[in-house]
Amino acid sequence: MPPPVRGAVVANVRRPKPAARPAARPSARSDPASERIAVVDIGSNSIRLVVFDGRKRVPIPLFNEKVLCGLGRGLDETGLLNPEGVSLALESLARFVGLAHAMDVSDLELIATAAVRDARNGPEFVEEVEGASGLKIRVLSGEDEARLAALGVLSGTPVAQGLAGDLGGGSLELVELEKGKIGRGATLPLGPLRLKSAVDGDYRLAAEMIDYHLDSVPWLGRSAGATFYPVGGAWRSLARIHMDQAGYPLQMIHGYGLRRKDAEDLLRLLGHLGKRSLARFRNVSRRRLETLPYAALLLERLLRRTLPERISFSAFGLREGWLFERLSERERRIDPLAAASSEWALRDGRFGDLGEEIADWCAPLFPTESESARRLRHAACHLADIGWRDHPDYRAEHSLIRVLHAQQIWLEHHERAYLAIALFYRYGGAGDSPGLRQALQLVRPKKAARAEALGAALRLAYALSGGAVEMLRRTKVVQAQGELLLTMPDGAAVPAGTTIEKRLQTLANALGVASSRLVL
Repeated sequence: MPPPVRGAVVANVRRPKPAARPAARPSARSDPASERIAVVDIGSNSIRLVVFDGRKRVPIPLFNEKVLCGLGRGLDETGLLNPEGVSLALESLARFVGLAHAMDVSDLELIATAAVRDARNGPEFVEEVEGASGLKIRVLSGEDEARLAALGVLSGTPVAQGLAGDLGGGSLELVELEKGKIGRGATLPLGPLRLKSAVDGDYRLAAEMIDYHLDSVPWLGRSAGATFYPVGGAWRSLARIHMDQAGYPLQMIHGYGLRRKDAEDLLRLLGHLGKRSLARFRNVSRRRLETLPYAALLLERLLRRTLPERISFSAFGLREGWLFERLSERERRIDPLAAASSEWALRDGRFGDLGEEIADWCAPLFPTESESARRLRHAACHLADIGWRDHPDYRAEHSLIRVLHAQQIWLEHHERAYLAIALFYRYGGAGDSPGLRQALQLVRPKKAARAEALGAALRLAYALSGGAVEMLRRTKVVQAQGELLLTMPDGAAVPAGTTIEKRLQTLANALGVASSRLVL
C-alpha cells in the first residue's frame, strides 16, 4: 500500500526593511493593492518564482521563472529528497529570494508541496532553507494544498462546475467545484515522478496503482457530465501536444477546451509513442518527456471514472489560489473579466472608463442575449477605446491581437475570440485580415456575426458621442418594425452628419436590419 499523503510545507515571510537605504526613488505603487507580492512554489518536480503586481482581483505576473529540480525523484525508493535536486533547489531558492528583494517585493511566501511534505529529510531541507534565507517555514495539511489549487481554478473561472485536478510531480489534488463553491477534496500520491520511480516502465502496474488510489475517492463519479479542469505542468504539456496535432491557431493554455472523446483519442495516441516520438512535439520540455506518459495514463484513468463532458485546461492553480485566498470576500466576488476590462480601460482609454454607459446605450440592440453574452458585451464596451494610440490604419488589427493574446483576460478561447472580433469591427476592420482569420477559427459563425454587430455598435457610439457621456444619455438606438432607429435630441449640441448615417447603416447591416433612419 502506498504511503499516506501528509501535509504541505508553506513559508510565509515578509521581507524585513533594511536599516538604511540609498536615496529614495519615486514610486508609482503608493496604493497598497499595487505593492508587489511574490510566491515561490517548491514542487516535487520544479521550483517557480512568480512576482505579481499587487494583491488584487486580477493580478498581472511581472516575473515568472521556473527551474526543474526534481526534488521528488526517487522519493518512494529512498524516502529522501533527491540529493542533486536539493543542491539545485537551494541554489535556485537563493536566486529567487534575491530577485524578489531586488524587485522591491513587499510580501514574499514560499510554498512547498508533496516532496518536502513526504520526505524523511524534509525537515532538514526546511531547516537549511531557513538558515540560508532567514525565512521561517511552517507546514500545512494536504487538505489545504487541495483547497488552494481549487481556489486557483475558481479565481479564473468563478462559476466552475465539475472537478479540478492539480497534478504535481509527487501528488494529485482533486476537488469538487459546485457553481463556484469548493466541495469535497482528496490528495493522492500519484505524481508522475512517483509513478515512474515506483513501476520502472511497467505501465500495467502504473494503471493498477492509479486505480487503487482513485478507488479510495468514492465521490469521483459525481462529476459525470460536468467539466474537468486540469492544472499542472505535465497536463499543460498534453494540451500543447493536442494543439500541435490539431494545428490550433492560439497557443494559450488557459481556457483551452476539449470534448472528452478528443482528449481520450489524444491519450490513446500518446500511449503508443516512445520517448523519441514524443520529443518531436514542439513546446514540450525534454525533461518532461520521461514523465509525460504517466501524466497521460493518469488522466486517461481519471476520465474513465469521472466521465466529464468537457475538459477545460486551467493555467491557474496553487499559486493563484494562494493569492486569491488573501483577498477579502468582497474582492473575491468581483467578476475577473469586469475587473480586468475596467482596469484596462482606465489605463489606456482616452476618456477614462465609459464601459457601463456604452453598455447601457447599446443594450436595446441585444434584447434576447444570455447572461454570458451580456458579460462579454459589457467587457467589449469597457475595452472599446484601448486602440486609440495606434496608427488609424492598424487600430483594428492591433486591438484584435491585443485582446486575443491578453494575459489579464481569463476566458475560454471562444469567448476571447468573440471580444477580439468585436474590437476589430469597432475600429472599422475589414478585408482578409490574418488576425481576423485566426480569431474566426475559434468561434462559431453565428457568434462571430453577433460580435461584428457589437463592434459596429461601439463604433457608432464613439462617433456619436466623442467620448462625452451626455451625448449617449440623450440619444437612443432601437430596432422597430424592421428598421434601425437612432433618436437624436431636438436642437442637439452635436448634430448628426454623414459619418453617423454611414455607421448607423453599417450597424443595421450587421444586425440584419433592412434600413436605418435618424429620428430628429
